[in-house]
Amino acid sequence: MNAIIQEITAAQVKHKIAPFKVGDGVRVHTKVREGDKERVQVFAGVVIAHKGSGIHETFTVRRISYGEGVERVFPVNSPNVEKIEVEKTAENGRARLYYLRDRTGKAAMAVKEQRYEKPVKVKA
Repeated sequence: MNAIIQEITAAQVKHKIAPFKVGDGVRVHTKVREGDKERVQVFAGVVIAHKGSGIHETFTVRRISYGEGVERVFPVNSPNVEKIEVEKTAENGRARLYYLRDRTGKAAMAVKEQRYEKPVKVKA
């Protein structure tokens, strides 16, 4: 990225973001303005894509709502994104989980959860 653009956007980039990756279950708290009132709305689902860098970084969250798949793209550095909570971590071998779009029911949210194993000690 151009050095001048990086310098201008550096003040707008958020640094205190919970580390998450594709496949994780997250809850995204967003600010919603209705008239003169403002409230926080939560969108919970599975991260299926994480793109970009710097000020242009975005991630896509997918959930099943009333039997219908709903996807929403959030800019990571948006002032309307209040916080991102990681509910569960996942272990996957892909950068994008677009194959979940073709699935229905429980299979649509099935991502292998991360296993925590004890490290194996090797005797030398």
